[in-house]
Amino acid sequence: MGFRFEVKSRDEGSAARVGVMTTAHGEIATPAFMPVGTRGVVKAVSPDEIRSLGYRLILANAYHLYLRPGHDLVNRHGGLHRFMNWPGAILTDSGGFQVFSLARLRRVTEEGVLFQSHLDGSRHLFTPELSVEVQEALGSDIIMCLDDVKGYPVSRDDALDAVERTSRWALRCRNAKKKVDPALFGIVQGSMFADLRQLSAEGLTRLQLDGYAIGGLSVGEPREVMNATIEATVPHLPENVPRYLMGVGKPQDILDAVLRGVDLFDCVLPTRNARNGMLFTSKGPENIRNARHRDDPRPVDPDCTCPLCSYYSRSYLRHLFLEKEIYGHRLATIHNLAFYCRMMADIRLAIQEGRLVSFAKDFLARMECTDD
Repeated sequence: MGFRFEVKSRDEGSAARVGVMTTAHGEIATPAFMPVGTRGVVKAVSPDEIRSLGYRLILANAYHLYLRPGHDLVNRHGGLHRFMNWPGAILTDSGGFQVFSLARLRRVTEEGVLFQSHLDGSRHLFTPELSVEVQEALGSDIIMCLDDVKGYPVSRDDALDAVERTSRWALRCRNAKKKVDPALFGIVQGSMFADLRQLSAEGLTRLQLDGYAIGGLSVGEPREVMNATIEATVPHLPENVPRYLMGVGKPQDILDAVLRGVDLFDCVLPTRNARNGMLFTSKGPENIRNARHRDDPRPVDPDCTCPLCSYYSRSYLRHLFLEKEIYGHRLATIHNLAFYCRMMADIRLAIQEGRLVSFAKDFLARMECTDD
């Protein structure tokens, strides 16, 4: 079954749309959030639990799986789906951002990125061709082109250099692709320069790829700059393919991007924050370590039906965190992932009913509340 994407409905008051992505491992309703299983596991939860929450697509990372256990080993075990026992779809990141953020030493050349592993200091040359080879060996449903990632802030000359190299590498990725099944997404770069975002988008769309991601955001820029960059990019991306905002995961930022026409998201935020005791609720974030929860018999979120909120109190969860019990991390992770899945379903329904703008106003007001 080939990759397909179809827009089903649109919101009258914004650029938001509801769609369906079809992959060899099932359909995914969009806008959608992907839990991050960087190394072939979503931390603290099982694939069955992820699926029972309603997720049908997760993200894994080519850089990490290339270094350990190795894409050849995963391929010998029947691919990543079988290796980790995940029946749904998998999107793999190309590794470009991880090389940028984790490698001890790295040097970008036209051939690729020469870097030292953050694990053992071993040297590797990650090329567009190798990135595609790794992702195809993993058996991904959606693979990403290798891109040249820059931080924030960055000079215009450096951003332009990255844009041009990213387009050349995307062409090499397309030419290196051997399997028909996986969809290939390009990654738009250009930092905060609107004209460079347009240049990058136009260069990549000429390659007629299966989808396009907006990369290089959530790297320290202010929220208003992120939103302005999304607004400058989305109009230059095709209407008939998915638009993916990489690494952005605050509920406010997701909703801001959906309003501007983005379909797909990933971030470690819900799982990482859960392990640190920060839980997302319908009334705003809650820090379960806060002393005011010490003797609180209420559920974390009365509007949530996850195992944590169905069976346990805030007092008990706080106790688990203070005692450093792993079960607390599991319950909190399941809760946050349940919140994100429910949030995306609510967003899709609001789009279908043409009330996303009013939904967003109320939702954003609640999410801006903080519990220190």
